[in-house]
This record gives sequence, structure tokens and C-alpha cells, in this order.
Amino acid sequence: MAKPGRPGASKGNKKGPTKGTGGLGRKALEGRGPTPKAEDRAWHPAGKRKAAAERYAASGGKGKPNQRQASGGNPNRSARAKDNTSEAETVTGRNSVLEALRAKIPATAFHIAQRVEMDDRVKEMLSIATHRGIPVLEVTRQELDRMAGFDGVHQGVAIKVPPYEYAHPQDLLEQTIDRGQVPLFVALDGITDPRNLGAVIRSAAAFGAHGVILPQRRSAGVNSAVWKTSAGAVARTPVALATNLTTLLKEFKKQGVFILGLAGDGDVSLPDLQLADRPVVIVAGSEGKGLSRLVRETCDQIVSIPISASTESLNAGIATSVALYQVSTVRGAKKKS
Repeated sequence: MAKPGRPGASKGNKKGPTKGTGGLGRKALEGRGPTPKAEDRAWHPAGKRKAAAERYAASGGKGKPNQRQASGGNPNRSARAKDNTSEAETVTGRNSVLEALRAKIPATAFHIAQRVEMDDRVKEMLSIATHRGIPVLEVTRQELDRMAGFDGVHQGVAIKVPPYEYAHPQDLLEQTIDRGQVPLFVALDGITDPRNLGAVIRSAAAFGAHGVILPQRRSAGVNSAVWKTSAGAVARTPVALATNLTTLLKEFKKQGVFILGLAGDGDVSLPDLQLADRPVVIVAGSEGKGLSRLVRETCDQIVSIPISASTESLNAGIATSVALYQVSTVRGAKKKS
């Protein structure tokens, strides 16, 4: 009796040549070949430089190559690694929109609500938009509500502006010195609330600061909320990005700028500050953590603001405003004397 076969086993013992792929897997065996040169890869900075040079040559040598694309970064030396660098911002609110238009921000469209209540500000906006050739679009209030976003107040007007172009801190310092002015800057260490940032920029503009400096990482950036909170002061006060805030503050110190950190446990009380008439950077930390350790160690003095209640504390926007007021008061008294 024949032994039963195993289920699923091949029947028969005939052996012959096995079938191949017919060359179908030849390309997979060959691999991808040698790695292309950096300049031949479109996504590589070297490839971007090559493409920019080719466009420059194709145009007959007119103009300059696009340095932003050629270098793969910002020609202003400030790396703009922000979430909102690729899309246009919507600026809402009558003061914010008017200040942006007065500052000749390159707006792409001016939106105005149907049957909006006309006042002097709205009339000036329409006049500026008309003279500059900015398209004026009459829209419904529901559309403006959508543009302003959640909890946004538009007051019947809005404009579209390109992403904010940050300055470089060193450029701001050099420009201030070249104008013969005593540098006064504000640096924010870990401020992530755009409303706090907007309040600081507004105070900086009010008390004559020459710029606001933000760290590239772990910081709020200039967006529509900042435009709104600052009431358009972003158009008048430059905002700069520092790749590393501690390193930048050390560089400023080498150039004769004093670094003043704000903290409740400071060793110098604000009314007793002796450096107000010197070149200074006022540094404010986050409301929860305060100044970071490295920034605090870099400061020349830690300044406290006296308040009556020991259980209360001031947020970054208010603390910076008080410090700026004190510095501007001292400097104003020095000029009069």
C-alpha cells in the first residue's frame, strides 16, 4: 500500500530547470547608481544656488540672483524658523490697519464691511488704499468674522499683509549708534503668548525703544494677534530674531551695552537703577518660569519692581512697560539738565 502524501505537497518527482524572472528584477539588483552631486539635487542649498545662477544668466544678467533661494535661508541673516512664514497674515482692527497702511506695509487687499460706520480712520484707510492701488473689497461682516478668527475683533476692516520680515539684532544696534542715539532694546526670554508680545511692542514704541529682540525658538512670533494687540505699533518698532539669545546678549555686552534682567528677587530696585542713561537691553522672562538660567547669568544686573502686595506679580508686558517708563524718565531728565 502506497504511503499517503502530505497535504499540500507537490505531486510527482519530475525535476527540471527552475524558472527565472526574465530580467524583471535586473534594475532592482543594479541599485540606484552613484549619488548625484549636491548641485544636481534641487532640494540641496547648492542646487538652489545653481538654479538661481542659471535664472540669473538666462535673464541676461539683469538684477541679482534671489539670495533667499540661493542660500536656502534669509539674506538678512536672521533665520525665520516660524510657523507663520509661508502664509499672508490678516491684520484686523481700525488702529492696526491704519498704522500698517501709514507705514506702507505692502498690503495685497483691503477688506471693508458692507454699510460700515464711517469715521476719520476709515476715510483715511480708503484714501491710502486708493492712492496706492490696493484692491478694496466690500464683504459681509460674516466674512470678516471668519478672517479675524476666534475671539478676533475686526471693527469692520481688515487687510492682507505678507509674512513679517524680521530684522537682525546687530543691524538694529549699528543703526541706532550711527544715528547718535543711546541704544534701548527689549529682549523677551520665553514669551509664547502673542498678546504679551503685542503689549511689549506697543510699550516699546511708546517709550522710544529701538527694537524688540526675540529668540528664534520657544517664542511667539509676529502674527495677526500681535498686530491687533500692539494697535499697529509693529509697523513702527522693528522686531529682530536672535538664533541664540544668550550669545547675542554677550555680543552686545562686548559692544558696551548693559543687560538688565527683570525679576521679582532682583538685587537692584528699579527706582535705584543707575544704568538707565547708558546703552541697555531690558530682558523680561516668561510669567511662569521667569528668566532662564543662562540669560540670568549673562545679565549685568537683576532689577526688581517694587509693588505693595507681596502676593501679586506683574506679567511680562506690564513689567516691561514700567521699566521702560523709568528708563525714559531718567533719560528725559538728563537731557533737560
